[in-house]
Amino acid sequence: MKSHPSDPMNARAAADLLGVKVQTLYAYASRGLLKSLPGTRGRARRYARADLEALRARSAGPAANALRFGEPVLETRITRMTPEGPAYRGRSAVALARAGTPFTSVAELLWSGALPERAPAWPVDESPWPARDLAKLVPPGSPPLSAVAVALPVLAAADPTRFDTNTDAVLACARRLIPRLAAAYALALDPRRLAPALAAGEPVRALALALGAPTSKRALETLNLALVLLADHELNASTFAARVAASTGADLYACLSAAVAALSGPLHGGASEQVEVLAREAGDASSAAAAVRDRMRRGERIPGFGHVLYPDGDPRVAPLLEAALRLAPRAPRVKTIAAIVAAMDEAARPKPNVDVALACVCAALDLPVGQGPAIFAIGRCAGWVAHVLEQYDAGFVLRPRARWVGATDILPE
Repeated sequence: MKSHPSDPMNARAAADLLGVKVQTLYAYASRGLLKSLPGTRGRARRYARADLEALRARSAGPAANALRFGEPVLETRITRMTPEGPAYRGRSAVALARAGTPFTSVAELLWSGALPERAPAWPVDESPWPARDLAKLVPPGSPPLSAVAVALPVLAAADPTRFDTNTDAVLACARRLIPRLAAAYALALDPRRLAPALAAGEPVRALALALGAPTSKRALETLNLALVLLADHELNASTFAARVAASTGADLYACLSAAVAALSGPLHGGASEQVEVLAREAGDASSAAAAVRDRMRRGERIPGFGHVLYPDGDPRVAPLLEAALRLAPRAPRVKTIAAIVAAMDEAARPKPNVDVALACVCAALDLPVGQGPAIFAIGRCAGWVAHVLEQYDAGFVLRPRARWVGATDILPE
């Protein structure tokens, strides 16, 4: 007869669960760290699984839960998370975005702690770009981040100064690199857009040209707003990946490659595309509520809603949805996403997060489905660079320990 997970365990099984010797288990019990239960009919004492799990969690220390969205594990002076949204070096990201602060100024704020009085003019990088060769490596229809993933190592190989981790050198590299990465999306979408996007120099316009988005004043303002609000979000998965790479002394290109790889996952940067798929599934605004109900009935998760840091709602959502509705109030996709938000609110479900808002911005810009991660990555580049620099200064390798939970017996050769 198999034991139930809640049944008391014998000493050997309990020791194995804790990853300790049986003698150590007995010591825990004698010191009052663990309660033992009397066995039946003369059997040895037993141990409740719940007590063992609690002791294991306490013994693991705060880092064990920290890696699952728990306690802080690193010190930072870059971004503080607040109920009102992220604060970049003490300045509200939402306030900066609503004020129309240029993305390049926000990037400089994250990097230095000082907000420029005027939008900085980043230099246009006129070094050769092997566009034809790169385009062959990015098949048409590839996910947008594929272009950046291909471009980063190629640009790194062509930069003889990439190993210089001095702050000034890293910042000079970042100012040249971010507009180039924005332009790189043309490789996956339409290589003919690459030259004008590279010539733009300024990352917002370069991104619009590469994606084939409108370049009207209002469209560029909307895109800038999105980049500012996405610029940093403390130790999210992609930022932590960049910091791990930076802690080993890896160059900026390598750190950004690590970050892009983490961002590409559907549980991180790809979430906005899932919102777009839901909107396409709904068909139009009049069917949005039915699509939401169908998903609920099937027990499926509604993408883009709820955020553990913002139980009362993601503060970045309102300015993005407002901007999208101002830009394209009659666009069918915009109306459908707005109707999905309304349906979720009517059902008293979790509030939308930034992925819903980003999907709505993409709809307002009339971009093909799946371009949200492209915008996300360029915006987050600002934060990645800031965290890379902070980790360089910290001067230690990020190397957490693992807690062994397997069998303790050593198998013979």
